[in-house]
Formats: sequence, structure tokens, C-alpha cells
Amino acid sequence: MSNTGIRWQQRFQNFEKAFKRLKEALAIENLTELERNGVIQRFEFTIELCWNTLKDYMEAEGLQFKPTPKETIRQAYKSGLITDAQPLIDALTIRNELSHDYSGAKFEEAEPEIRENIFPAIEGVYNFFLLQLSKNQTNLFNE
Repeated sequence: MSNTGIRWQQRFQNFEKAFKRLKEALAIENLTELERNGVIQRFEFTIELCWNTLKDYMEAEGLQFKPTPKETIRQAYKSGLITDAQPLIDALTIRNELSHDYSGAKFEEAEPEIRENIFPAIEGVYNFFLLQLSKNQTNLFNE
């Protein structure tokens, strides 16, 4: 296995941890300010690892693309790796806005979008990688 093939799997381990922590945080309703700050941090980590894991995977597959966050997501959609790019692109925009929001107002505006549209899209990416890992393990046993 090439280093690029191993790289996406290593990155996925971090993505998986971040994804599970975000899921845990989003299970809390009526967030306190401290909990809201934690959700924001977990969201930022998770979306960063999400697009980077996609980038590493596509590079391992030999796809040629400009490895920026939005282009990575667009290429993942064009390649059929994800079913909808827009929620993930929206997540990048929200992540950037939240990193400069010190009042908490942006999070309150974005929270429904994160819960209802973005988190399910991130979960779709997570499930895609679980499937890829499962296929890789099956191939190892058949060799």
C-alpha cells in the first residue's frame, strides 16, 4: 500500500474521533454558552478533518484536482464519493464565520443548519470511509 493510501486511513482515525465527539455534542439540546463553544470547536475540527480525509483519499486514488477545501468537496461529488456537496461547502463557510464570531450570534443562526443538513452530510462522508475500510479489510483477507 502506498503512503497516500495509508495517509487517508491515518487521517480517518482522527476524523472518526472528531465525528463521534461532534455527534455527542449535538445530542445535547438547549446548550449553555460553554457547551455551545464546545460544539463550535468540535464542528470546526470535524469539518477540517472531513475535507482533508477526502483529499487524502482522492489523492491515493490518483485523482487530479486543486486541493483546496471547496474544490476537494466538489471533486468528491463529481467522482461519486459523496451524494451532495452543498451542505459540506456551506459547512466551510459557516466554519469561517464562526471563527470570527465572538458574540455567539452566528452559531445561533447556524445551529439548525448544522444539526439538520450539515451533520447528516458529514455522517455520509464518515459512512463512506467506513465502507472503504471494510472493503480494504475484505481485500486483505482475499489476497
